Amino acid sequence: MAEDLGKAPPRTVLEVRIRERRQTLAEFVNAAEEFARSFGEPGTLSERHLKRLIAGRRPDGEPVGRPRPATARLLERMFGLTIDELLGPPDTVQPEASTQDDLRQRLSAARRVNADVLVLLHTQLATVRRLDRQLGAAMAQDEVSTKIRQLTRLRSHSLTPSVRGQLAALLAEFGTLAGWQALDMGSVADSWQRYEQAKAAASESDDVAFEVHCAAEQAFVLIEVHETASAVELLAATERRAQRTTGRLLRAWLAAANGEALAADGRRSDSLRAFDRAAGLLPADASTADGPYVVLDPVHLARWRGHALARIGEPEAVDVLSSALSRLDPSFARAETALRVDLATAFSTMGEREHARAHATRARALAADIGSARQQRRIARLDSALASR
Repeated sequence: MAEDLGKAPPRTVLEVRIRERRQTLAEFVNAAEEFARSFGEPGTLSERHLKRLIAGRRPDGEPVGRPRPATARLLERMFGLTIDELLGPPDTVQPEASTQDDLRQRLSAARRVNADVLVLLHTQLATVRRLDRQLGAAMAQDEVSTKIRQLTRLRSHSLTPSVRGQLAALLAEFGTLAGWQALDMGSVADSWQRYEQAKAAASESDDVAFEVHCAAEQAFVLIEVHETASAVELLAATERRAQRTTGRLLRAWLAAANGEALAADGRRSDSLRAFDRAAGLLPADASTADGPYVVLDPVHLARWRGHALARIGEPEAVDVLSSALSRLDPSFARAETALRVDLATAFSTMGEREHARAHATRARALAADIGSARQQRRIARLDSALASR
């Protein structure tokens, strides 16, 4: 056992795994550097930083923060575990009786991933998405985290390039869902990291569509923390990259996302032009579109455009949002919550306080049901605005 780790009980899974390698910290750092060179990983790791990571605490006793995304990815690839698992307490992951036997088992499991298994994984993703949109992130996030751990392990041990690429695409899809869930539950830092992990997985998918989708979704974290100019810049870059490499549905979705960012940045005319561009790109039938999962049809595009109109104070927002609400699939509980907050905002801008309060009351109940901290914050700000009028 590694001499410089001592005989005290391990504090993190990372410490357990390093002890199982029978390496000192210095030896492990050297091994990590060699791994990074061999596999083209940009992550770096110093012995000092490693000591903090395995302890789970900084010298002042505060919990250790996440490592940089590149370092997290390096450790994830070395151990076949997510960074959350590695930095968690040892009882969160079963100990390995034999490192060699475990590696063989994981390689064998990855070899058994065939077309039928991939179909099953896609079906599970669709099921979790429906749970998430109807019941909220609080009810679905554990399943998403579990699938991310499983897919990370399978991808890390897959030796077939085509299968590995499809597992990477699936991991990117689950990662963006986890990022959106974290954002909705008010954890912006965790959301950012989830999107970073999703982007890393998407880069192995051999499909630009997954890469631009992950990057574009991360822009909503920037909007949430009021980095709207950066969000506009990021979304403009994704639109340019997607122009000749992705289908019309994703390009329409990117244009609409850019429209929301432009509205948040106060650029009214540019925002409306972006939504016009999205409408022009939207295919007549998007039900069989390939590539990353995006929800966009005439109803959702109207909902999205109405949100932008409400944000910039356009009276037209009420009619656009009311029409979208009347046509919205009732299973989209989170979407209805956001739409009603937008309607309350639009009515408040017009001085229609009673209508604003009615929609805010319904939105408040929905937000509580699905555990949406993001929408609850919006409602609280709206309540304050209504009270001051």
